[in-house]
Amino acid sequence: MNSILIVEDEDIIRAALKKLLERNQYQVDEAASVEDACLLDLNSFDMIISDLRLPGAPGTELIEKASATPVLIMTSYASLRSAVDSMKLGAVDYIAKPFDHNEMVETVTRIITENTATKPAKPSAASGSSNTQPIGGMLGSSPSMHALFKTIEKVALTDTTVLIQGESGTGKELVAKSIHTLGARQKAPMISVNCAAIPESLIESELFGHIKGAFTGANSDRSGLIEAADGGTLLLDEIGELPIEAQARLLRVLQEGEVRRLGAVTPIKVNVRLISATHRDLSQMVADKQFRQDLYYRINVMPLMVPPLRERGNDSLEIATAILSRLCDKFKRPNMDFTKQAIQAICDHNWPGNVRELENAIERAIVLSDNDQIDADHLGLSPTSDAQQSSAMEATKALSMEDYFVHFVSEHEASMNETELAKKLGISRKSLWERRQRFGIPRNRSR
Repeated sequence: MNSILIVEDEDIIRAALKKLLERNQYQVDEAASVEDACLLDLNSFDMIISDLRLPGAPGTELIEKASATPVLIMTSYASLRSAVDSMKLGAVDYIAKPFDHNEMVETVTRIITENTATKPAKPSAASGSSNTQPIGGMLGSSPSMHALFKTIEKVALTDTTVLIQGESGTGKELVAKSIHTLGARQKAPMISVNCAAIPESLIESELFGHIKGAFTGANSDRSGLIEAADGGTLLLDEIGELPIEAQARLLRVLQEGEVRRLGAVTPIKVNVRLISATHRDLSQMVADKQFRQDLYYRINVMPLMVPPLRERGNDSLEIATAILSRLCDKFKRPNMDFTKQAIQAICDHNWPGNVRELENAIERAIVLSDNDQIDADHLGLSPTSDAQQSSAMEATKALSMEDYFVHFVSEHEASMNETELAKKLGISRKSLWERRQRFGIPRNRSR
């Protein structure tokens, strides 16, 4: 069982994160500060998750103190720029609070997997001597994946703007990272921004930066994430969620090679390779006036389509076998095999959630199995339609976010005013009010 150290001074966040990780079969230790964490053997953990701002020393101190252990930095949206700085200090990644439960688990799993995979995966018999894994986590012997791998290798050698399209769970971010890793910018930073995760009121400030006095609360000049990616790669994940106003500013960056901070007059030159990713049909969004046509043409120079798992033939079984082996190691289980019925179920299932759904099904099966065999019943594959499964996935995501928000506000509203609550959550007062309305949490006016 992989071990994780959580370093967080907020009791509610630390307890919720510990519960989440333990529910996903991780062994968890806790500390409220860097000083407390250093009382433990930091390099005995498989991973450290630390808040950026802690009493005493900042969480980035752990990067040097735990040189052999990857450190994931948590930060509020208000200090997202500082999180980028922490990556330059050696943090393996950062995640914004309040985080989505699924996003946190997926990030932890990815980091631990990448850190422990010190030797290349064995090529499958079906693939022969051809390359089926250009970067960690990508497998596939189907013609569509071989074509994608070849295109990735060609595109990586250029600075061409790339648009990656594909359904949720297909591995679009892995494709983007492989392009960066195989290219000439590999030693420069790659900044990943989930456009759907940042509140609309903050997206322009986070991307483009601002000067002092540009808006209420802008107390000093601050560079944006585009400037942070100067010389490297900027991944705009879920670019279809980018507000129209921000789309216009992004178009200028692509056309002129310069960024203008909010409130500034003088632009700043930047040299950034843009990779965009989306699961939405941008051409239809253009027709519906939801996405700028001129920006669409700018980002769609080199389109890459990541095929869904249902169109990849026997790749589902190849990937399932690799996932089963990895998860058996994670859970300290003896080697397990799929029964013929399980193999048939994997090959027949439509996999609307793609590789992410496949991994979840196998993890569930390992937990339910009492021996070294995974049967079809253990996989728990539902015959429901794609639309029903997609709806259920969205409902689960919304529930986890609501649970976090309701718990946090209820715990702190007696001791914090609305401004303090919003700042701690990394959102605006308006966003706080909107979420109160959406989740049915009346404001406590007793203070």
